[in-house]
Amino acid sequence: MKRLKKITALLLAALILSGCAANSAAPEAPEVSAVQAVPKETPSEGNIHDNDALYEGHDPTSVISMYLTVSTGNAADSSDHTWSEVNAHSTYYYDDLGIDRYKVEGILQIDDGNGLGEGSYGYGETVPNVTVQVRGQTSSRYDSKNYKIRIKAGKEEYNGQRTLALNKHVSDPYRFLNKMCYDLLTDIPQLLSARTQFVHLYVKDTTAGSSGNYVDYGLYTMVEQINRTYLKNHGLDDRGKLYKINMFEWYDYDEIMAVGDDYDEDAFETYLEIKGSDDHSDLRDMLTRLQNYSIPITEIIEENFDAENLCYWMAFQILIGNYDSGARNAYIYSPQNSQKWYFISWDMDASFRRNYYEKVGYLEGLSWERGLTQYVLLVLFQRMMKEACYRQQLDDAIHDLMEHALNPDKIAERAAAYSKVVKYDAFNNAFSNNISQLTPTEYDRYVSMLSSEIQINYEYYLDSLACPWPFFVNVPEHHEDSIVFSWGTSYDIRGESVTYAYQLATDYWFRNILSQDSGLTIPYAKVGLLEPGTYYLKVTATNESGHTIDCFDFYSIPDIGKIYGCYVFTVEPDGTISVYIGEDV
Repeated sequence: MKRLKKITALLLAALILSGCAANSAAPEAPEVSAVQAVPKETPSEGNIHDNDALYEGHDPTSVISMYLTVSTGNAADSSDHTWSEVNAHSTYYYDDLGIDRYKVEGILQIDDGNGLGEGSYGYGETVPNVTVQVRGQTSSRYDSKNYKIRIKAGKEEYNGQRTLALNKHVSDPYRFLNKMCYDLLTDIPQLLSARTQFVHLYVKDTTAGSSGNYVDYGLYTMVEQINRTYLKNHGLDDRGKLYKINMFEWYDYDEIMAVGDDYDEDAFETYLEIKGSDDHSDLRDMLTRLQNYSIPITEIIEENFDAENLCYWMAFQILIGNYDSGARNAYIYSPQNSQKWYFISWDMDASFRRNYYEKVGYLEGLSWERGLTQYVLLVLFQRMMKEACYRQQLDDAIHDLMEHALNPDKIAERAAAYSKVVKYDAFNNAFSNNISQLTPTEYDRYVSMLSSEIQINYEYYLDSLACPWPFFVNVPEHHEDSIVFSWGTSYDIRGESVTYAYQLATDYWFRNILSQDSGLTIPYAKVGLLEPGTYYLKVTATNESGHTIDCFDFYSIPDIGKIYGCYVFTVEPDGTISVYIGEDV
């Protein structure tokens, strides 16, 4: 409720601010043009820079071999388990029980291409040098697990890293999308990337009930973990503030703003996982300013963010079609003695899915989850993108990336090279699960089509500039003789007036419609009392130019995807109303 009420209030309050200065005129219609050849931009003086030396000389298609011998450890760190026990549960099992994830100890040896000889990592080790556990969240439900290998204190780091994350990417139909996105980031000076590596994993299980022989677990991708060590290796301030966004819409949530006896770290981390300094005062100060609409957003961006970093980060995610970013799957970082915050990309395997989802008929990354509108549910970007100057910066960044780092030839070349590395393993290794609904021949065809998705996503971006903005539906109100529906106010960057339409049905495909209306000028509708049962409400907004957008709400169905613009509620026998919340049914 807090979010719904705030969004409505913020949309109304923000109408008083337009342009890039407090007294600027109403925003002009954005330019809608074809891709232009523009000179490659270089990062501004105040922007942070990646450590390019980390990527020099590295072959992105190289494969290293990891040999992991696992054994039962001790109860002190939850490593007193068998390898079978570690692989038996998803991370939801541990969350439900409120216990630490099971671990095992292990001896890790790595062949970087020169064999397991003197000088190779782990050579000569006879006692465990690592612990191993399952990593990930949704991905942990698959039979093939992702693993977090933690190098023990006092043992040698591997390439300056102490935490090694191995990802199988079972849900990725190509098995290289996340890696390709990170490698593409290395060519963008305005943004930070992370090191990646293809890894062939072999596991020897010496715990109870095992064969004691090496088993081929197939190909994984290792992605550098973003933590204090990452900051140090990338030339950043390892004592700075660093948070992983778990689910965060840039409000001043009570759990984040709480101090003293009211502060609960677990509650805080439901929104932002603490990876750096535990001093949250700068974060709280920034959020307080962001909620204060008397402070122009231009002043907040100037003092607390880097517009270039924000615009290039958005532009990159929009063009690669990463619909699962923004409210999660990113990091924010701020150096010590600085008020500025920067975005760092994370977990981008929801990218480049357009052609594949169209083939299998899966509904994801559609409607408002394309282009600019996928970010306007976040207070920061909602306020920022109402200013014409920032929309122009975003447009400039998009054209720069399309001309250089994300041009079709570069995408096609990388995709073809990665597919040669992963294809055989993806279709033949027992630990890789079913690669996708593609045959090997279809796999090659769809890999060749990946480069076309940049243009597709660009066109979606142009469409999003022409549409009004999405909004949330409020909880329906039960009155003595009626049910009242209301929703947030839509915003149109062209300054066009917006009207609303709704449909009320007993099914999520809206075949059995009970009530409907259109051309509504206020975000409000009323119907008669409803019998107990579950109902589906679809609400859209349309501007004067005829462009329509769904509300933010959606209904998620396994194996089908999202029914966009669909708000689900249930009328209980006593007349009370409960609502569907979440992504699983």
